Amino acid sequence: MIGEPIFKGWKLTAIRRLASGEFLAATASDVYGPALHRSRDLRDWKQVVHGPAWPAGSDRKLKQIWSLHEVGGKLLAGVDDAGLFESTDGGETWASVAGLNEHSTRAGWFPGFGGMCCHSILTDEAGGRLWSGISAVGVFRSDDAGETWTTKNEGVPVVIEDEHHKDIGYCVHALVADPDNPDRIWRRDHRGMFRTLDGGDTWETIEQGLPSTFGFPLVLDAKTKTLYCFPLESDMVRLPAGGRFEVYRSTDGGDSWHSASAGLPQEHAYMGVLRQAMAVDELDPCGVFVGTTAGTLHVSNDGADSWQTLPCHLPRILCVEAFTD
Repeated sequence: MIGEPIFKGWKLTAIRRLASGEFLAATASDVYGPALHRSRDLRDWKQVVHGPAWPAGSDRKLKQIWSLHEVGGKLLAGVDDAGLFESTDGGETWASVAGLNEHSTRAGWFPGFGGMCCHSILTDEAGGRLWSGISAVGVFRSDDAGETWTTKNEGVPVVIEDEHHKDIGYCVHALVADPDNPDRIWRRDHRGMFRTLDGGDTWETIEQGLPSTFGFPLVLDAKTKTLYCFPLESDMVRLPAGGRFEVYRSTDGGDSWHSASAGLPQEHAYMGVLRQAMAVDELDPCGVFVGTTAGTLHVSNDGADSWQTLPCHLPRILCVEAFTD
């Protein structure tokens, strides 16, 4: 059943169900700016008064909250202009993660086409490690719970090399990690698909079977370790190649990729899929959900063996998440 709009006229940029059972949603408006809201039932929402914010007088502007993550009783929010904020009181107040936000390479950070956004957050609670993906800067890792950060981009082609900082200029599009082995991480980048087996110290290319090297979303079924992505024709042509709307799947950790698109439009389908607009649920087999820039929503209930298109036409879809009870 498709319900009525909740944040009518606002962009929904991120949503997370917390360990408490509450939902935390990020919205953005071209007029009013970004905001956070909380709810118990996805119907009644209350805005958070003191959300993430750069200090008054700063030359940085908070344009959008891109990602929300929870680990060990702490909430993390990745934002544009790129930065990371943390909350230890359930999201009521937020503080800057200075080790990343004031990184020594900060002067060389620059935006991608979608902005300078901290869109991916990974955590290894047992090891006290965090990873952050920032477009168009690169991947950073902290080995001391966020106090200090180092760049982790070896093996990935640089997009625009900085004159002073040779370890930035990498346009990462998405990051996902194996929950049973935090050192195994997959990375969708402006210039390809990559995998690391050592927590980001080195990266290897994994593109066998993909029709192109360009695309945005990447998601993982945590139970089977199956990966899903949506390739686009190229950087210059950000549409499905040949008008075929195709999801690609890897069941061997990224060693090979195959189309898993039965039931998806295979002609005249010229809509894209943005980086946050693909999700999987926790069922077995998993559900896979894909939203498009044309406002269509495509759903698989069998791990992408078959698909159906939901009977709705929505605005441009920026964010898709799946929750199960």
